Amino acid sequence: MGKKIIILFFQIFLISLVQAGINRPTRDALESINAEDVRRHIDFLASDSLKGRDTPSPELDIAAHYIADEFQRYGLEPLGDNYFQKFYLNLVRLGKENYLSLLDKNGEVQFKIKKEFMPYEFTANKSVEGVLVFAGYGITAPEYNYDDYANLDVKGKIVLVLKHEPLEKDSSSVFDGVKLTDYAKIKEKVENAISHGAIGMLIVTDPLHHRSLRPRGFPWPSLYKNIPNDALPYTLALLEEKKIPVVQVGKKFINRVFGNVDSLKAIQKHIDENFAPDSFLIPNVKIKLKTSTEIESYTTQNVVAYLEGADPRLKNQAVIIGAHYDHVGYKKGPHKPGEDYIYNGADDNASGTAGLLEIAQAFSVAPRPKRSVIFIAFAGEELGLYGSRVYVEQPLWPLKNTVAMLNMDMIGRNEGDKVTIVGFKRSPDLNQINIEENRYVGMKLQYNGEQFFMRSDQYNFARKGIPVLFYNTGEHPDYHKVTDNPDKINTGKVAMIARLVFRTAWRAANTDQKFRLIKIK
Repeated sequence: MGKKIIILFFQIFLISLVQAGINRPTRDALESINAEDVRRHIDFLASDSLKGRDTPSPELDIAAHYIADEFQRYGLEPLGDNYFQKFYLNLVRLGKENYLSLLDKNGEVQFKIKKEFMPYEFTANKSVEGVLVFAGYGITAPEYNYDDYANLDVKGKIVLVLKHEPLEKDSSSVFDGVKLTDYAKIKEKVENAISHGAIGMLIVTDPLHHRSLRPRGFPWPSLYKNIPNDALPYTLALLEEKKIPVVQVGKKFINRVFGNVDSLKAIQKHIDENFAPDSFLIPNVKIKLKTSTEIESYTTQNVVAYLEGADPRLKNQAVIIGAHYDHVGYKKGPHKPGEDYIYNGADDNASGTAGLLEIAQAFSVAPRPKRSVIFIAFAGEELGLYGSRVYVEQPLWPLKNTVAMLNMDMIGRNEGDKVTIVGFKRSPDLNQINIEENRYVGMKLQYNGEQFFMRSDQYNFARKGIPVLFYNTGEHPDYHKVTDNPDKINTGKVAMIARLVFRTAWRAANTDQKFRLIKIK
């Protein structure tokens, strides 16, 4: 009897090993992900010598070569002639010819730059003419069942939109209560207007909740003596042709179009109280708008490597693992003796970059998965998700054959066993794999970070229909401060999260399953 029990237990043990071993990475691969290597990567990437890894900068280039050298050391291949996906940035200065005029039944009025209108940094070097359409807050948010452009034709027209978002001061607002969501960002409003065919945009501060209606736009150094040239913005060169003129207007414009500020307040109040758009063509009004810019071009790069899959059919599909490696640079001088002026960005995002490198190394140790795996360190995330935007617009691997994207951003702080999973509702299949693989890692998975979905590089992949998960351990008092230093990083935690991402990616790369991306409504 005892012998039979032993045999039975042995059979059960063997079955459990087989089940646990289906598409499981090797022990050597998992053990290659360790806190010591994480520390080595972070100590270099977040060192003072790299001066905060600003985009663009020579120090960011040094970081890029470090990452590429690691990829090469692991035996990973480049997707192209080398590991660098170069792209251009435009340093933007305000040009000399900028104007805004309005023609209505009472005649034509010219508005003065700085005092009555102000161009934004992402405006086009272009002149446009057209009728004016009021498009509410300029938001299309299907997950909140809200669309200012519903049944509104703005093609070939100039739109006027409010800043911020509906119910801004209402704690019960579906737009995350009183905390503004990414839909309130001007760039999001501009991209939404462009997608609906608008040729120009005028922004006005929403008067119901804000007293100052001064047109701020961007504080151009040529118009403000106290603004240094270091404050000049960078934009993505590849988006130059898609740009439209964008300016902020003030009280004089409101009075001319609506009669007075109270009339616009009433419209805004109607939108907020009904949580429903109130968009319309403004009759008998024609706008002439020109914004002028001068640009100076710079280059930077994403760092990209790949591991070819082993399956003859599935190797044409890929799982992408990514993290941005840039940060925000350093405070410009003069500096006081002993002053810490470098934003080292240890957590943001040397931690995610270290995780990416550890995962890349683990894949190089493990047996090759069925699908191919692509590793991307993104530049320009801090400027506005630029590196990932470049990749999805100019992909090195067909997006139609990209089955999933896993992103790590700030994974080294806060409570040691917790990690926030963002995008779990949108990518339920990936999330289920992540949950199952976490049984072997033991992290406490949290699902309270969906407000960050649009704030890191996975967002650009989701926009293109690719299922994504975003791993993050939350903000902290050192976020974007000179105190975000390597000594505050929990390297053991970074290694644990990297093991979880590795396991999830490994599973995703060893199946022929097509993962779903669900639009939240």
